[in-house]
Amino acid sequence: MTDEESHNIEYKRRWNDDCLKAIASMANASGGTLYLGLDDQGNPFELKNTKKLLEDIPNIIRNKLNILPSVELDVIAGHKIIRITVPQSSIPVSCNGKYYFRSGSTVQELRGKELSDFLLKKSGTPWDNSIEEQCDIKGLDPSTINEFKRLAADRLPGIVNETDHSTILDKLNLIQDNKLKRAVVLLFGSDPQRFYSHGVVKIGKFLTDTDIQTTDIVKGNLFRQLDDSLGILRTKYLQSNISYEGIHRRDILEYPDEALREAIINALIHRDYHGFSQIQIRVYPDKMIIMNEGSLPPEITIEDLKKNHLSKPRNKLLADIFYFAGFIEAWGRGTLKIIEKCRDQGLPEPEFNNEHGVMSITFYKDKWNEKDLHELGLNGRQIKAVHYIKEHGKITNSDYQKLNNVSERTALRDLDDLIQKEVVQKKGEKKGTHYQLVS
Repeated sequence: MTDEESHNIEYKRRWNDDCLKAIASMANASGGTLYLGLDDQGNPFELKNTKKLLEDIPNIIRNKLNILPSVELDVIAGHKIIRITVPQSSIPVSCNGKYYFRSGSTVQELRGKELSDFLLKKSGTPWDNSIEEQCDIKGLDPSTINEFKRLAADRLPGIVNETDHSTILDKLNLIQDNKLKRAVVLLFGSDPQRFYSHGVVKIGKFLTDTDIQTTDIVKGNLFRQLDDSLGILRTKYLQSNISYEGIHRRDILEYPDEALREAIINALIHRDYHGFSQIQIRVYPDKMIIMNEGSLPPEITIEDLKKNHLSKPRNKLLADIFYFAGFIEAWGRGTLKIIEKCRDQGLPEPEFNNEHGVMSITFYKDKWNEKDLHELGLNGRQIKAVHYIKEHGKITNSDYQKLNNVSERTALRDLDDLIQKEVVQKKGEKKGTHYQLVS
């Protein structure tokens, strides 16, 4: 076998009760495949009575788990194995009264709060619309509610003169049967992490994916997390370029402030709070990645984010409050604004990614980054030359020849191609001819 055990693949030497747990865990997660007749490394192991197993296994699974996966016979290296393909289930699947979930390559039994959140998610009830039994009005921060009143004056003029906070929350659909919903704890709580320890923003400075220089954990309610995340990025992680318009000084952050704000808001209100990972902001020397757990809705693709598209918030209550506060629009234009602000600052278009249940956006500091150079069709020699120009400011035909060990003719052809692709521009004449990056 070429595949290794993973979140959706498992090997078993023979059929036993652990197979049912594995199948249930896959059905409760994103589906997967269980192979019978393979050891932990995926090597064939003698499997006996395959004919009887092919007859019995579907009935056992149906009776025990109430699902019908595909059970088929395969042959690997001359050995018979059984392949059980498990689709994702839209309803919770229990095994002997217990619920299991696939985490990495392991099967985990769900208990306590994790089980409650899992069952809630499978029921289709939005996380932010559910009741938080452990918190009451005393656990909220009055100053945040009052600040929201001020921000929402234009879109909700009726609450400006309302002094009773319970009445305000009720009008915002944040209370049900005199109990707070989870959304209000995240939005206005004085200590939301007491109830949702995962509801934080983690910021880190990375030299490489494994070399971390510094880390900050941003806590508090969502309004505080937004302000503090931006403040920490501005003062500790990112640099500002200083320019002057007449006598007025302008500090321009290396990534557009409005784009960062929009991206962090998106992560805060669209993340899947059923999961237990933190929002991450990874700052590298040449890029910055903002990522949150939670895939795009099936009807929205990555390409849709680059044009006008429907607004489909995962957490409608969170989105509503941010809209009333004037932080977002209700037209699905947030990603367009991010792209626009990056272009206005002369930066590459940010990259959106939606994989393995995680949504991310990558901001690139350099217009001529590795990804964009490859997309332009540059060969390895040309990319090496671009890096050379970044370091030395320019390159000559002679420099190009030495750098890539090529002839003058090949160097001239490659450099002319870079001119045609508007990556470099030719400067000087005769012996003074050199090439610089297009600004």
